[in-house]
Amino acid sequence: MRTEALRKRRKPIAKNWQLMLMSLPAIVKIFIFSYLPMIGIVMAFKDYVPVKGIMGSAWNGFDNFAFFFQSADAWKILRNTLGLNAMLIVVELLSGVFFALLLYEVTTKKMLKVYQSVMFFPYFFSWVLVGLMLTTLLNPATGMLTTLIRELTGHEVAFYSKAWYWLIILPLVAIWKGTGFNSLIYYSALMSIDKELFEAAEIDGASKAQSIRHISIPFLLPMMVMLTILAIGHIMRADFGLFYFVPRNVSALYPVTDVLDTYVFRALTVNGDFAMSAAVGVFQSIVGFVLILGTNRLAKLFNKEYGLF
Repeated sequence: MRTEALRKRRKPIAKNWQLMLMSLPAIVKIFIFSYLPMIGIVMAFKDYVPVKGIMGSAWNGFDNFAFFFQSADAWKILRNTLGLNAMLIVVELLSGVFFALLLYEVTTKKMLKVYQSVMFFPYFFSWVLVGLMLTTLLNPATGMLTTLIRELTGHEVAFYSKAWYWLIILPLVAIWKGTGFNSLIYYSALMSIDKELFEAAEIDGASKAQSIRHISIPFLLPMMVMLTILAIGHIMRADFGLFYFVPRNVSALYPVTDVLDTYVFRALTVNGDFAMSAAVGVFQSIVGFVLILGTNRLAKLFNKEYGLF
C-alpha cells in the first residue's frame, strides 16, 4: 500500500518534470532573496552591535519596536504610509480600469498600438529620472510650470516648500507612470469577453454605458479584487522611489512625504540604526500578512470566486 501511495505521489512529478525544471531558477531566486534574508529578523529583537554580529549581540526584547513607536515621528509616518498608499491603491485602480475601458473601445489596431505605447512608455522611466523631470517643471526659480503660473497670475508658487501640494502631485505622478501597465492588465481581461455578449446587448438596445456596467465591469471584478488584495498586502510598504526621489527628500515636505521606507532608509544611512530598521521591517511584514488574510476573507464573504486563496 505504501509503495502504491508513493508511486501515485511521484506520478505528477514525473509527468511535469520539464515544467518543474523551468520553474527551478525562479524558486532558487525566491529562496535566496526572499527566504534566506528572513534570518535577519532576529536583529529586530537584539541590541545589534556590528562588531559582535547578529548572533553575538545581546537580546533586548521589544525595545527596538518601542523605540520607533514611542518616537515623535511614529504617528506622522504611519499616517502618511497608510493614508497615501490607500489613496494610491484607489486612484491607480480607477485609472487603470478607466483607461482599459477606453482602449477597449479603440477598434483600429494601428491607433491602439500608438495609444498603448504612449501610455506604457513612462512605466520604463526610473524614479530618479521622474524626479529630475518634475524639477524642471516645479523648480521655484526656473521651473516651466512655476514660471507660467508667475507670468499668468503674478503669484509665486513654492511647490517644494508647502507639503500639501504633494497630496495632489504624488498621486498624479503615480497615475502618469503606472496607468499604462495597470490598464494593460485590465485590457487583457477585457479581451477575453465574448464579443457576442456586446452584440446581443446592442440588439436589445443597451447603451454603451449599460454594456460597460453590466458586461465589462462584472468581468473585470475578479481581477480588480485580486490586484486590490495584493496591493493592500503591501500597504505598509511605500514605493521608496516615489516618496524619496520625486520630492527630492526635501525636509520641508516630510509632513506629507515621509513614510516608513524613507524613515528606515534615513535611520540606516544617517544613524546606522540597523536594529530599529529591522523592527520596522518586521512590523511591515506582519501587518501586510494580516491585511492580506483579512482582505481575502472579506472578499470571499461577498463572493467565493473573488478570493485569492
